[in-house]
Amino acid sequence: MDVLEGLDPEQREVALAVRGPVCVLAGAGTGKTRAITHRIAHAVQSGGVDPQSVLAVTFTTRAAGELKQRLRRLGAPGVQARTFHAAALRQLSYFWPRVIGGDPPQVVESKLPLLIEAARQLRRTPDRAELRDVASEIEWAKVTQIGPEDYPAAAAKARRSTPVPPDQLARLYEGYENLRRTRHLVDFETILELTAAVMTEHREVAAQIRSQYRYFVVDEYQDVNPLQKLLLDTWLGGRDDLCVVGDPNQTIYSFTGATPHYLTNFAVEHPGAQVIRLVRDYRSTPEVVTLANRIMSKSVHRLDLVAQRPPGPQPVFSEYDDEPAEALGVALTVKKLMADGVPTREIAVLFRINAQSEAYEQAFTDAGVPYLVRGAERFFERPEVRQAVVLLRGAARSANDAEPLAPAVHAILAGIGLSHEPPAGGTARAKWESLNALAELAEDMAATGTELPGFVAELERRASEQHAPPLEGVTLASLHAAKGLEWDAVFLVGATDGMLPIIYAETPEQVEEERRLLYVGVTRAREHLHISWALARTPGARRARRPSRFLEGLSPRTAPAPRPEQPAAPRRTMATPVGCRVCGRTLALAAEQKLGRCATCPAHYDEALLEGLKSWRATMAKETKVPTYVIFTDVTLQAIAERVPTTEEALLSIAGIGRVKLDRYGQAVLELCRKVGEDV
Repeated sequence: MDVLEGLDPEQREVALAVRGPVCVLAGAGTGKTRAITHRIAHAVQSGGVDPQSVLAVTFTTRAAGELKQRLRRLGAPGVQARTFHAAALRQLSYFWPRVIGGDPPQVVESKLPLLIEAARQLRRTPDRAELRDVASEIEWAKVTQIGPEDYPAAAAKARRSTPVPPDQLARLYEGYENLRRTRHLVDFETILELTAAVMTEHREVAAQIRSQYRYFVVDEYQDVNPLQKLLLDTWLGGRDDLCVVGDPNQTIYSFTGATPHYLTNFAVEHPGAQVIRLVRDYRSTPEVVTLANRIMSKSVHRLDLVAQRPPGPQPVFSEYDDEPAEALGVALTVKKLMADGVPTREIAVLFRINAQSEAYEQAFTDAGVPYLVRGAERFFERPEVRQAVVLLRGAARSANDAEPLAPAVHAILAGIGLSHEPPAGGTARAKWESLNALAELAEDMAATGTELPGFVAELERRASEQHAPPLEGVTLASLHAAKGLEWDAVFLVGATDGMLPIIYAETPEQVEEERRLLYVGVTRAREHLHISWALARTPGARRARRPSRFLEGLSPRTAPAPRPEQPAAPRRTMATPVGCRVCGRTLALAAEQKLGRCATCPAHYDEALLEGLKSWRATMAKETKVPTYVIFTDVTLQAIAERVPTTEEALLSIAGIGRVKLDRYGQAVLELCRKVGEDV
């Protein structure tokens, strides 16, 4: 087998550079895995490298498995491909009884149980969401080699958003470490630290490991943290037979301690190193590649990609009035792609935070589009959401009919973490976002007259929805969870300032990392790319948001969102106060704005028309297998019955009815209204 056959010139250059030091700067979609596996296979087949002496290091078990499979097909089955932690744990477990004595320590899969105990020892009430963020901070401190006593100063210098005051976090950190050591336990960071320490303190261990592994390859080198770099340097022991592969423009894990500096300064650290750039993009169309290049045009480490695929459709930029309209628009566009032959498993919706998934879960459910949530639990399976539903269910059993829905829900959720202002970030922020999504749903449903028991019934209905098998669904994922993956069609949603970049990205470095996150999202798309944003959260709210600053100069800033195979919906502004058509008073409530009058003002409508509309809606809901409110809410039907529209323009003037619903239900509704006019 000629392992060099079929490689492009740059990939071939990588494969021929069989001895280090070598640095491969590989842009998205440029075939870096192909290049490094063929390099290893060529080195083995040419007789210059023993396959048993090769250690290929990756960041995920999936990536390590893919490397092994490819190397096996290329005739190099003896090569070891492992994650940093797997390789270190294997070595530590092997040498521990010989140089330390006794059984090796057990691995802690989660820091949470020890942190709960440490919190109780400090007489703190353990909060799991808060302690998950504390665990993340401890991980950052450990990979950057910062001890408990130095944490407060280091956190201040790095401008970390800490879940608890830094001095309290330091005490929790110290308590956690004491419990871990006392119980002969190691976490993932300690595994790396102890392996490096054992090699440093025991020359015979270092000699044996270094005699075994002489040839190192490290993938995703831009994501290496200081502790991993320490272990890698210890493995090398001053040698330079090292090949690193990465893309500084895909550095999106700096908050965990990862740094691209080891990649970008590789030639400084290793004078005479070969630096090879892979820029031929085989994944995406020229249109997608051009946008990706423009997003990173001001990057210090600019790596312009050159598309190799035939031309495709231009990226689509869509602006919506509100988030429900955005979710519906995405669902309808997805259905059109499915009708055009794009498999659901080749479509992804990517967002900045996991809490954004709920709107798309619901929109896809209503549209009959199968989906799966990657990198996070389904919205209604998240612990805080399950807890909230239990509490709301209990409150509904003894609900006071006089208590409005929204205040009641807010009061219940406040008891488990919903505050007026969101936490700075991390798990606590994700929890807050989930609870806030429930509160916002309660506010929306309150406008239709729903009470607490009805709200709980709706939550349980949503939670019980079942969808197609995971492998056949549209992927819903955060931008972080999407790294390393690709799809034929990608929808980047919620692209507003405050979400992308996220509101707590304050420093220039943090903002640039958010730009790289957008770049990662764009480069996941092979052919179809849709980027969208909503100007308001809910229908009728003030449209105060603006598109992400990263899109400036790349998209029309005020273009209304197109609907599939339909002209854009007419833009209705709610900035001007809406007055009651009976008494003239300014209307503040969404339900009153829909009706066009105060709730207390007299209403004149045909009862037979209202009943006919409700009967038609029930039949339609049964046929399409969706809840009745998805078609039209009771308030919207009431407004129709009061105004009796007989033209499309008159029907569109009613809040809650847009172009999509007009196209779907308009003729049936207008026919019912015209019959009333004929009867009169």
